Amino acid sequence: MDISGPTTAVIWQNSSIGLETDCPPEAQHVSLTVLLCLVYLVGLFLNGFSLWVFTCKIRKWRTGTVLQFNLAISDAIACPATPLMAAYFAKGSNWEFGNFACHLKIALLSAHFYGSIAFLTLISIHRYVMVVHIKQASPMKRKGFVKKLCIGVWCFLVVKAIIYGVLLPVTTDDGHQQCLSIHQKKLTSSYFTINFLLFIFGFIIPFTISVVCYSRLAQSLSRVNVKSPQGQAIKMKSLRMIGICLVIFGLCFLPLNIVRTVGVIVKKYYPMHCPLLLQLETAYYATYILGGINCCLDPLIYFFGSHNFSKAFRKSLRKITVREQERDNRSESDTVSYSAKRSGVYTVST
Repeated sequence: MDISGPTTAVIWQNSSIGLETDCPPEAQHVSLTVLLCLVYLVGLFLNGFSLWVFTCKIRKWRTGTVLQFNLAISDAIACPATPLMAAYFAKGSNWEFGNFACHLKIALLSAHFYGSIAFLTLISIHRYVMVVHIKQASPMKRKGFVKKLCIGVWCFLVVKAIIYGVLLPVTTDDGHQQCLSIHQKKLTSSYFTINFLLFIFGFIIPFTISVVCYSRLAQSLSRVNVKSPQGQAIKMKSLRMIGICLVIFGLCFLPLNIVRTVGVIVKKYYPMHCPLLLQLETAYYATYILGGINCCLDPLIYFFGSHNFSKAFRKSLRKITVREQERDNRSESDTVSYSAKRSGVYTVST
């Protein structure tokens, strides 16, 4: 995004001498739209396939399966918001879809990002309990309790989305309709407060819990002397799942929360630093796309964390491969038959 033009220079000059001015939104580069659509399209395919495996191919669900299924739902529901975001970028950062669509976007994105964090945290707690405290009784080992826990998470996400819809409406700023934007001057204080609540309770605390659980789990696994090939494979799968979860937190959610926090601080205390605000806006959208990569990485958790899922996944792939081979063989056979018929007709006619 070019911020070196004369308009920006005037704004920066005015801000440096303390004059009241505004920072109008700028159109984002087309690459952001392309990457956004690509990431969430891949995520939709992977999570759609995962949901199909969960619902159609796994007969007996365990507690871990319930958590992973809800994680897949939280990933998939972000996809309907993607066309709205892409159209917003294409229209020069101007929201033209009304209040309801804005509230829907906020609800979907909130449920996606913080639902994913919540279920990843519950999966880390569940894995810790199942491995480290394998012989001790725990509510996390009961499927009924885990189902109620997931319902409670979804109820909390719905209530949170309704509150956001009330506190963060569409506003008109500098001739642009804005929805969930740093340029909404009237909502600066609301964004500041909401961000720090999300940063502390929606990210820092769940991330800390996950790190503690996976650290204890890794220590426990490192002390286990597994001699059988099957036991060694299970140990390696658990360690890979630990690595994937921590990568998702570090790559997908950490940059998003840090950049957004810096953005709301600058907007509240240094609102006239327009070049910096515009750079932070672009950085936020870039980290938003990074956050969407969790949709593509979460299916690896299902594969490494659930034996039933990996077994059903491999079985489904084998069936698809066999069907493709049979279709190719049929097509080849039909081609040979057609060629033979043509050759026969040609011979008779001569």
